[in-house]
Amino acid sequence: MHNATSDEAVTSLHDLSAVDLIAGYRAKQFSPSEVLEEMLAHIESWEPHLKALYAFDPDGARAAARASTERWQKDEKTHALDGVPVTIKDNIATRGVPMPLGTASMKLVPAAADAPPAARLREAGAIIFAKTTMPDYGMLSSGLSSFHPLTRNPWDLTKNPGGSSAGAGAAGAAGYGPLHLGTDIGGSVRLPAGWCGLVGLKPSLGRVPIDPPYVGRVAGPMTRIVDDAALMMGVLSKPDRRDGMSLPPNDIHWKTLEKSPRKLRLGLMLDLNVGQALEKPVREVVVRAAKAFESAGSVVTEVGGILTREMLGGLDNFWRARMWDEIEKLAPEERRKMLPYIYQWGERGAKLSGVEVIRGFNATMAIRAAAAKLFCEVDYVISPVSPVVNFPAEYAAPINDPEKPFEHICYTVPWNMSENPAVSINGGYDDKGFPIGVQIIGRRFDDLGVLAMAKTFESLRGPQRPWPSPPKR
Repeated sequence: MHNATSDEAVTSLHDLSAVDLIAGYRAKQFSPSEVLEEMLAHIESWEPHLKALYAFDPDGARAAARASTERWQKDEKTHALDGVPVTIKDNIATRGVPMPLGTASMKLVPAAADAPPAARLREAGAIIFAKTTMPDYGMLSSGLSSFHPLTRNPWDLTKNPGGSSAGAGAAGAAGYGPLHLGTDIGGSVRLPAGWCGLVGLKPSLGRVPIDPPYVGRVAGPMTRIVDDAALMMGVLSKPDRRDGMSLPPNDIHWKTLEKSPRKLRLGLMLDLNVGQALEKPVREVVVRAAKAFESAGSVVTEVGGILTREMLGGLDNFWRARMWDEIEKLAPEERRKMLPYIYQWGERGAKLSGVEVIRGFNATMAIRAAAAKLFCEVDYVISPVSPVVNFPAEYAAPINDPEKPFEHICYTVPWNMSENPAVSINGGYDDKGFPIGVQIIGRRFDDLGVLAMAKTFESLRGPQRPWPSPPKR
């Protein structure tokens, strides 16, 4: 473990939150250019170990930072994220940059335009200095990719950062600026956030317009503190007509995060009877989180999981068939370039019948119904993010077996299919100091409430360990 000192955590510009950066720019305590240069030096010390970045563009970032610095110095009109560094996941289009989707089988064609989340961040004045790594097609909870170098976890370089927003998780924990954008279709924001000690929000489906949209697929913020996630959501949730699944514009006051936990009905979801067994340190951290809310006045009741083995198997079949649709379009030499794990997993999709695939898709409707029934009885659910504390950096998944690909996502994937907002927030650590995420899930469209609950938990859980610092050369 490589831990920073308390002084470093307080004084380093790269460790400041986006909220603090904006306040500092406004007070002329420091400039976007100064922040960027310190952050780039910090990245130089970390990146040889982490391999979190793709399409790193320090020169373009310097030009954007100079322009932002001039706006702040001249007291010109600034924007919500003016001068704040941000990374964007590989699979979210940024104009002029190829989008490999983490796989060597993809042709590298520069994107014609920014996807909606990237467009909103750029309009808000954020400095997009790099994209971040992901595994092949985003279908792994891992930093393993056939295109990108292996991405590692800064808390322990022998461990996996999780995925598929792997680089975003590693970059956020390592202090590559305060704001990182990921995507999540089964846990791909929350899992790396949990394993990297971050706040990771999976919004309600359609709250953040994306392109292309898909069942359960969302984009969401990955940050160190809840206030930064809320600040980012104020930008990301603005409308974009390219997403036909997006929600109507809504005047959500994202900075209003005060929420009393008194008399709230909280469901504590621990044992699912499906998926990997819950490890003891994870259980202890989640139970401690529930007790903190209970001490603050919430009514906590244990609830059962809503996912069944049949539902999980159905999702597996549906996604295998969807993956085979992509693989089948590739030339033989392109197929050979992708991760063997992904090819082996997707190949079985070719053998599924149409009825089996439809049954798999129908599992999403069954999950939605079960979630709606559960939230008739509770206001929020507290659960683990992952059943395991961590797993090796070189693995494709905690169970490194393409025949058992989704045993670790049983706490996260239901909320993609049901469209409920869910946030991962660091709840504590194992005995070696590795972070363990707690998940808070709310009713559909209660994105602000979920963030407010996470903000409340920040105050209830007490001080956190220092963020990791780069290994000494």
